[in-house]
Amino acid sequence: MIDTHAHLAALDDPDEAVGRAAEAGVDRILTVGTDVEDCRRALSLAERHDGVFAILGIHPHEAGTATGVELAELRDLLGHPRAVAVGETGLDWFRDYAPRDAQRRLFAAQLELASELGKPVVVHTRAADGDTLDALSDFAGIVVLHCFSSPRMLPAALERDWYVSFAGNATFPKAVDLRLAATEVSAERILAETDSPYLAPQPVRGRRNEPANVVHTLAALARARGEEPAGLERQIEQNAAECFSLP
Repeated sequence: MIDTHAHLAALDDPDEAVGRAAEAGVDRILTVGTDVEDCRRALSLAERHDGVFAILGIHPHEAGTATGVELAELRDLLGHPRAVAVGETGLDWFRDYAPRDAQRRLFAAQLELASELGKPVVVHTRAADGDTLDALSDFAGIVVLHCFSSPRMLPAALERDWYVSFAGNATFPKAVDLRLAATEVSAERILAETDSPYLAPQPVRGRRNEPANVVHTLAALARARGEEPAGLERQIEQNAAECFSLP
């Protein structure tokens, strides 16, 4: 099994968490950087563990302080052989931790990087559905909607053939709309993630999340779709390998 989005460097025991994930059958993890220093930590983890790869970007929360120098450094880091995607990047009108114009500029710059380098882009969007769709309108590369929680974006995602990744919030009892959305995503475009250490799935809710727990999200998605977990697991592994060009 693969966890397609985790923040390993945000855990106090990332190396041990990789080991626990392997014991749970999760043998590949995509760990995410959210600023340049965090990206370096993500790459260090990817270098230490055969099953770990890195998604590198500058989070929209950091847009207010991100500089051109940091973008240049990010471009260099994305040249690393263990770097498989740009992100997470996008727009967050919910927290509004950074000015919206700065978020738009940073998102556009990282979309340009993804186009230039031929890498997928992993998108964070909260309360910014329309503006996110507008920003992606001319992007011709591979898009992953991370921690999908915007059912109103689903028709556009399906039409544009984007990958849709579901996290632990899809297991919450009241998240009927997310499980319904999971039934509408084609088999070839569905992904699963933890977004750890955040959003622990329902069976372990209230605890710190980690990659081993992606198995709970997989189980919930399989139930919603009326599929066997083992079959959906194989499909998600294949999808992730194709999306992120994994060996």
